[in-house]
Amino acid sequence: MPETNVARGVAEPAPRVEYELQLYYWMKLIRAFEERVSRLHRQNKILGGVYSGAGQEAIVTGICAPLHDGDFVAPLHRDMGVFIMRGVDPGRLMAQLMGKGTGLSRGKDSFLHGGDLEHGVFGSTSMLGSSLPVAVGAALKFKMKKNPNVAVAFFGEGAASRGDVHEAMNFAGVHKLRVVFVCENNRYAYSTPLEKQMAIEDVADRAVAYGFKGYVCSGNDLLAVLELSERLIAKTRAGEGPVLIECKTYRYRGHSEHDAALYRDKEELIEWQSRDPIPRFEFYLEKKGHEIKSIREQIDERVNKTVQAAVDFAESSPLPESQEALEDIYAPPGASTSTNTHGTSSNGSG
Repeated sequence: MPETNVARGVAEPAPRVEYELQLYYWMKLIRAFEERVSRLHRQNKILGGVYSGAGQEAIVTGICAPLHDGDFVAPLHRDMGVFIMRGVDPGRLMAQLMGKGTGLSRGKDSFLHGGDLEHGVFGSTSMLGSSLPVAVGAALKFKMKKNPNVAVAFFGEGAASRGDVHEAMNFAGVHKLRVVFVCENNRYAYSTPLEKQMAIEDVADRAVAYGFKGYVCSGNDLLAVLELSERLIAKTRAGEGPVLIECKTYRYRGHSEHDAALYRDKEELIEWQSRDPIPRFEFYLEKKGHEIKSIREQIDERVNKTVQAAVDFAESSPLPESQEALEDIYAPPGASTSTNTHGTSSNGSG
């Protein structure tokens, strides 16, 4: 695990302290939001499947924190936190999960395929890995238009076996595009363990075949993810070409809410839970002299209010009317086909 940039015994400037506390808030909010979604799913209030990212919060937080307005992000089905990190309103996100008309796609699809291009978030597809060529296309657009933006594409170690993943990386390498590939290696592609998927230890080793570098870090250590992402995203943004960041992590729940994950050893789960990214970052904050108990109480209160407000908004929102199913199929007459650097659509859906 790489060394993190911690200035020990030196008073840090206020902006850095505020930044780290905001990172802590984001991880707590993502965890609480997903836990509430899991409970709502058991109450039959969520439409579509739920794929929990519990245990992987440090990855989306650490990768998305250095991004700028106008950057493009293609998340995975387990990356609900990307929406929150990119500034999507939690109420609209919850409404999307409940299939309400105020959701990102106005109740016309599940969360899995909902995007928000106004915030640079691309709607995923069911074929995991197929969003990487889309992210590469966004990066190609940035290059053609000379926009100083980067594209970020998340994928799992299982999706790394798909052809379109290799094609995307090869194209990005040939054209030296500003795209960051992020592998969330949580050791299981549904029920298939890592050792039955590939004969190498690290997915990052494959990057050299496409003409760029791959890096490995602990996906359960926010500081390790952040150290890499801040440095490598800046280099990519400066035109130094694509990179691959592999974050080693573990999902606490099964593939989805209906999967009891009986194929996993309980001791393995307990071992990874002992590396939980949130208590790990709390330990870091405490060692820096922060009153972590007081901070935790304040953050929890703020998080609970935010999540409850999102639930209240979603539950009070109306379901879409039946005739709305025929809307948004074609562009309205006279609509421009051009997009800005965000790729904004008329309703922000993807």
